[in-house]
Amino acid sequence: MTEIFATPPGLTAYLLLGAMLFSIGLYGVLTRKNTLAILVAIELMANAVNINLVAFSRFSGSIQGQSFALFSIALTVAEVVIGLAIVVLMYRSHKSIEADAPTALRG
Repeated sequence: MTEIFATPPGLTAYLLLGAMLFSIGLYGVLTRKNTLAILVAIELMANAVNINLVAFSRFSGSIQGQSFALFSIALTVAEVVIGLAIVVLMYRSHKSIEADAPTALRG
């Protein structure tokens, strides 16, 4: 029983996890009309990128990937704050949070 967990997962396992998360996020961005669901899907894609950065950093022996992942997380948080502010303003003006609602802004 302990021999199953004796070896840690390799780089391939982390890359597959990142690819699966990125694919789920991409599917969510392309198929959802709800703006909040699109923001969550973008978060999944960003987390997939961060998993890949940390995995490459771990297996290469440098800390640059981990520091870049922390910087990326900080940027993603700022992006989500701005995105949620846009969603709130869109709901106030259009009474809907669907991505197709602000067609009146075309000019």
